Amino acid sequence: MHALRWLVLLSVALSCAGADFEFRGAASPFTRQRPVRARLVLSHEIAKPGETIMAGVELTMESGWHTYWQNPGVGEATKILWAASEGLAPGPIQWPVPEKYTTGEEVKLTSYIYHDRVVLLAPIQVADNAPVGLRELSALVKWLQCEKICVPGSNLVSAMLTIGNESKLTDETNFFAQAQSRLPSKQGPGTVSAKWDQPPNVTNRAFVIEWSTAATGPDFFPFTNAFAKVGGPTAVANTGSNVVLRKTATRDGPEWPREIAGLLVRKENGLLVGFETTLQLADANFAGATSAGVGGETKSIFVWLVYAFLGGLILNIMPCVLPVIALKILGFVSQSREQPGRVRTLGLLYTLGVVVSFLVLAGLVIGVKAAGQKAGWGMQFSNPQFIIVLTVIVTLVALNLFGVFEVTLSGRAVSAAGDVASRHGGAGAFMNGVLATLLATPCTAPFLGAALGFAFVQPAPVIALFFVTVALGLALPYLLLSWNPRWLKFLPKPGAWMERFKIAMGFPMLATAVWLFTLTNTHYGKRVWWLGVFLVAVAMAVWIFGEFVQRGTKRRGLSLALVLLLFGGGYLYAVEKQLRWRSPMVEAEGGESETFQEAPGGIVWRRWSAANVTKFRAEGRPILVDFTAEWCVTCNTVVKPALESASVRAKLKEVNAVALLADYTKFPPAISAELEKYQRAGVPMVLVYPKDASKPAIVLPELPTPGVIVQALEAASK
Repeated sequence: MHALRWLVLLSVALSCAGADFEFRGAASPFTRQRPVRARLVLSHEIAKPGETIMAGVELTMESGWHTYWQNPGVGEATKILWAASEGLAPGPIQWPVPEKYTTGEEVKLTSYIYHDRVVLLAPIQVADNAPVGLRELSALVKWLQCEKICVPGSNLVSAMLTIGNESKLTDETNFFAQAQSRLPSKQGPGTVSAKWDQPPNVTNRAFVIEWSTAATGPDFFPFTNAFAKVGGPTAVANTGSNVVLRKTATRDGPEWPREIAGLLVRKENGLLVGFETTLQLADANFAGATSAGVGGETKSIFVWLVYAFLGGLILNIMPCVLPVIALKILGFVSQSREQPGRVRTLGLLYTLGVVVSFLVLAGLVIGVKAAGQKAGWGMQFSNPQFIIVLTVIVTLVALNLFGVFEVTLSGRAVSAAGDVASRHGGAGAFMNGVLATLLATPCTAPFLGAALGFAFVQPAPVIALFFVTVALGLALPYLLLSWNPRWLKFLPKPGAWMERFKIAMGFPMLATAVWLFTLTNTHYGKRVWWLGVFLVAVAMAVWIFGEFVQRGTKRRGLSLALVLLLFGGGYLYAVEKQLRWRSPMVEAEGGESETFQEAPGGIVWRRWSAANVTKFRAEGRPILVDFTAEWCVTCNTVVKPALESASVRAKLKEVNAVALLADYTKFPPAISAELEKYQRAGVPMVLVYPKDASKPAIVLPELPTPGVIVQALEAASK
């Protein structure tokens, strides 16, 4: 078998050499030095079973000759054909950063090449059960070598490796260190955004890449894409600390790709360095989607700002903010007896609290994007520690409304939370605005998702502008009411009913605390019981504080010590030791083929993945995708009932559609990227893919009705 393997490799090499002879029309390659030579180098002399070693194929080229990268452009990529060797499994080629090479006068042709010398690395996995002994690792290396003309070339290469009970490196440490230094970085290139720059109804479509870098020689080298071929020419524009690269793609598939992978490159100290990246192509009228709601036309930034303002205004009547609205009404009734100037000041302070809170959120989004991560609306609810802190704060607010404790200057430990609910002075108005913002983010209102989706792919100043606009929409009703005190006469007169109303408002606030408590189950499982224990300890502590410290006259010091013991001991034992709130669970995701129902007789769901979408589109089935999250109130109170309605379930069965659930609860990057493709900053989002795979997905309105969903499924089945 060993001799036969070499015979086969030698015959292939001879055929390639013969091709070289015919192409060149010159002397035989056996009588002249070849322009490109190859050799195989191993990182180890001895390797243990189960170990991974590195193999390096070094191509040395004569002056003026070059070979090609994995995406050659105009040319042919180098291939390494490994001979079978017992217990050794070669991995894929690791390609160094190439050079861009342009030829032609009237028609410019772009290639991605190597010249002088290049090392192609490949990992070699030694099997766990590999028998001990000497092994020969051999391969046929084939390439296209070009100067003024191009000819194919090949070499048989081999090296010896001993599999033993120890590991020993070769003397080629510097060889592999240099080779690995030329590989592109898998760390992100920094802040990058990309979008189509032309409508989809063209053959050659431009897209732009905005990259936060001040380095020289920026460019984008695309990997091979099955649905589009990216042209070589790159138009470069500088905008301060950013560069904008403009490329053109030619569509090869049934639809424009939603992402294009490749290398972002730049010069550093005279050398070309690269960063692997996958560009998520965004567009106000993305080629992969049609809209069943807002419309598909390209909108100006002014229109998007109007959407942001309207979305913020509508947030006031969404379920998240309703408890705070009741508190504000109570506040306005109390303020009706005060001077108009005082009322206006309180309205402005409430507005300031909302605006400042939204600016903090904007800063968080900008910071996450600057770190090369995906940002989304409500992303703080993917942080379990944030949810726990907010649960405690809202619980304290509810207890304060029930009159368990009062806020005084001595109650500093709970004054911030109590001010929100019980005080209507300057601090209380500002903190009320902060709480309104915190409770608003799990909801998304009509217009808001699309507007923020547009904003999240814009530069930092535009993101901040959009967040401020949403904040002004949220604060507007209270600002107008405080600025026109005459309107307060339409509210009920102050009286004893206000105290009962205040207590009644404790119940929706307590319901909010219960809802927040349920969100922690995803992160801590059965351990979440200890958060309940801590909340009971907190309730007991503030009851003792109110009853024996604030309203009592004896042993107040002892009572205060007991309060601190309950707070501190409850935190250390229940939260730190038992709940282990700094260490949430890491659960393995279910398989892509797993099915589940959220209620008996309900829709049979599968987990969303890009692979599942591709699979079921290839089968010619319509697909319904629900992008949702456990913390998204709008998803669970508006969208979910519409999806699980009898008419939608019946239509799903009628058209043989597949239902996929994209769970955004823990903010997975793949779903963030998918939302960004459709110009959405967060959930909910519902897509319907037609059974015809050449047709784009249908994006439903942010608050779809059962009728709208049924119509989309009917259209998708044709």
